[in-house]
Amino acid sequence: MTGRLHLINSDYKRSLLEGLDLFKGVRPDDIQDLLQQCERWDIEAGESLLSSGTPNEHIFIILSGKLNVHVGSPDAPIVATVDVGACVGETSIIEDRDPLVYVIAAEPTHLLVIHHSILWNMVNASHEFSKNLLLVLSERVRSHNQFIAESIGDWRQSEINATTDALTGLGNRHAMKDTFPRELKRCANSEHPVSLIMIDVDRFKTFNDLFGHVAGDRALSAVAHVLKSHFRTKDLVARYGGDEFAVLLPEVGEEEALAVAERIRTAVSGKTSDGSDSLIRVPVEVSIGVAELEPQGTYDSLLRSADAALYRAKDAGRNTVAS
Repeated sequence: MTGRLHLINSDYKRSLLEGLDLFKGVRPDDIQDLLQQCERWDIEAGESLLSSGTPNEHIFIILSGKLNVHVGSPDAPIVATVDVGACVGETSIIEDRDPLVYVIAAEPTHLLVIHHSILWNMVNASHEFSKNLLLVLSERVRSHNQFIAESIGDWRQSEINATTDALTGLGNRHAMKDTFPRELKRCANSEHPVSLIMIDVDRFKTFNDLFGHVAGDRALSAVAHVLKSHFRTKDLVARYGGDEFAVLLPEVGEEEALAVAERIRTAVSGKTSDGSDSLIRVPVEVSIGVAELEPQGTYDSLLRSADAALYRAKDAGRNTVAS
């Protein structure tokens, strides 16, 4: 339902305006003729008032009811709720562009509607109205900046979640595909060696079957704890998947990598701890394969070579290191 806004007397005008953010401190007589040109709208719950990409020529002030704000689509989560006295639509008018959000009635809502041509006349007619409009806009900018900052934080957390193994806190296979090839390229360009260590927990399925998945998770966490404490900051450590781990050693040739791998095997075997006071009572053992990047080699070729070395270690009886 739409209609003109009819203001009956001075007391009514004053009480109405004082409850609206844009009209606080504004003398009713200064804008009376302009207010008479404004409309009032009634919209039902679920009805759209503003839509992203759809031109808007009005500012809407809530006289009763509530409006919900959505970003991206009308079905997206609510990012803000606008209550009585507040307004929407002012940003698209001031910036002369289509709205960037969806505004939908949360419940039956009664609105004061100001066309953009009337808005500018109000700005010219009342200094207080101009000041209030600036305050509303500055608060909107602050809210937008906060929303952007929170969105970036959410995006960064999603990115971390996408590249971090939840159980061990190490990088996952997605992280490997991003960081390992980049480090290989850096080493190749600087003509430095680079080696890959593949680590597999021996008889892990049997361990899980005997002691349960909780114990299995503790065993993997324990191995990860050892790996975190035995490598340099620039070494790249990741959980390759299941019971396998991968470590890239920049500027390390195969001979040195074999010595490093043997130290890791010894550190893990039979005394692995998950970092708490309790030790895993059942010995955890690992097989390790080592390979150095060959001239003109790639991430995939290095991975295949290290994986083949890992299977040679398993074929040799497990709990051993092979290249």
